[in-house]
Amino acid sequence: MNFSSSLSLKICAAPDVVAPGAEQCVQHIDPTTKELTFNPKFHELYAPEVGPENPFKTQQEKAPKNTLSGYVEKAHISEFQFENQRRTFHSYGYALDPTIDGTAEEGKVLVGAVEAAESSGSKTVFEHTPVRPADKRKRNKNDNPSDITGFLGPWGGYVDERRSIKPSDEEAAELEEILAKRNKRGKQTDEKPLEEKTVLHIKDPYDYQNRSFLHAPQDVGVNLRSDSPPDKCFLPKSQIHTWEGHTKGISQIRWFPVTAHLLLSCSMDCRVKLWEVYKERRCVRTYYGHRQAVRDISFDNDGKRFLSAGYDRYVKLWDTETGACLSRFTSRKVPYCAKFNPEPDKQHLFVAGTSDKKIVCWDIRSGEIIQEYDRHLGAVNTITFVDENRRFVTTSDDKSLRVWEWDIPVDMKYIADPTMHSMPAVTPSPNQKWLACQSMDNKIFIFSALNRFKMNRKKTFSGHMVAGYACGVDFSPDMSYLVSGDADGKCYVWDWKTTKLYKKWKAHDNVCISVLWHPHEPSRLATAGWDGKIKYWD
Repeated sequence: MNFSSSLSLKICAAPDVVAPGAEQCVQHIDPTTKELTFNPKFHELYAPEVGPENPFKTQQEKAPKNTLSGYVEKAHISEFQFENQRRTFHSYGYALDPTIDGTAEEGKVLVGAVEAAESSGSKTVFEHTPVRPADKRKRNKNDNPSDITGFLGPWGGYVDERRSIKPSDEEAAELEEILAKRNKRGKQTDEKPLEEKTVLHIKDPYDYQNRSFLHAPQDVGVNLRSDSPPDKCFLPKSQIHTWEGHTKGISQIRWFPVTAHLLLSCSMDCRVKLWEVYKERRCVRTYYGHRQAVRDISFDNDGKRFLSAGYDRYVKLWDTETGACLSRFTSRKVPYCAKFNPEPDKQHLFVAGTSDKKIVCWDIRSGEIIQEYDRHLGAVNTITFVDENRRFVTTSDDKSLRVWEWDIPVDMKYIADPTMHSMPAVTPSPNQKWLACQSMDNKIFIFSALNRFKMNRKKTFSGHMVAGYACGVDFSPDMSYLVSGDADGKCYVWDWKTTKLYKKWKAHDNVCISVLWHPHEPSRLATAGWDGKIKYWD
């Protein structure tokens, strides 16, 4: 057995000892650290910051802060005294120095307009307020409830108070003048409506087969009576035509139903005009009949009649072909929109949204109001039929969207949100599943037009500026694009799927108020602006 190997083994039971002075080595913690992987001691956690000073910080940024705007010294002052000094400084320009604790000479060190303080004896607003004449007025008092005839209670006036104030001679003359103007204005509204007339601008209203201009042309290379939209739509590249004739800004344009071979426009020059879309693109007919600007127009299903709503408080029914005014309707309020019921068996009914918060339903045959929908809290801007025309959606200045069952004057759905703005232009999609709403916060919101009418938060189109204007929105026939006007006169085209902006261009010199994509052409677009022009793009 080898004893020398066993003697060489040594057992050391002593623990590891920290070298002298090593306990002073503090593990510094970065102040921006969010999570620690060890348990720090107190002196480590509250050790001063170390490291190089940031050379890019200004002296102001390096200064210690206890508020967002800087450093506020702690001061012991009552809320009343603080408000007293603040008001004194605001009114007279002087106040006690807030950094002095009152141990200075006479206990008062002032800042600000010291000379003014000396002249007024450095009085504060609460000491300096002079007694007003009204403070001394005596009231008539009779608080005895048993005195039935003379009891005044809290309604007793002042002793020298004049309750029945009679206007002076000058004031009476002014009041008479104002009342005379009001009466005159009232008489104007009671006047008979303007006598309607029409002007035909084309030489031959009928062709060799005795067909009027309402008949769609068949030799333009497009099937205008087709039910199916174009397979693929494309972005328009250039302007191909300008229709000029209106002397003031245009407020609305509409395609002729189904075929869209004619375009109807209404303007602030009180006129409605009908234009050719194909061949010579002439102005076919002008309809005169409103005293004030025309706000909205709407065709019936076959396009033989249309409605015009004007600021003269009349909705007028016109014969498209002859230009005759068939009927006039007024509820003594401004109609902001008018629309026929799209159902074939209800073509004698139309609804109009008015300035007095109501949606009024008229019967053309009798000329009487047969239903009123009165639930909105502001002027009604749009009416849109949805759900196979069983319901309609209205938007209003009250920043809400309401859904109504036809002929039931109580809204079945009310959509309002604190973030919502008023939506003065609404367009249904070609597949009738969506509603595109132009919102006043420069966005286009999409609502489901079926069942729940829920807002689609993922589809929000923004990038244009429309605040204050009812710029129209429209879909391309294949629903691949969404187009809108703009307050700067631009036309915007978005991708429907991704909501990205595809293209924008300057279309008009003033507001581009209405944009319509042709239902049968893959890349043709009509825009109307406040410069009085209608432009056609391809």
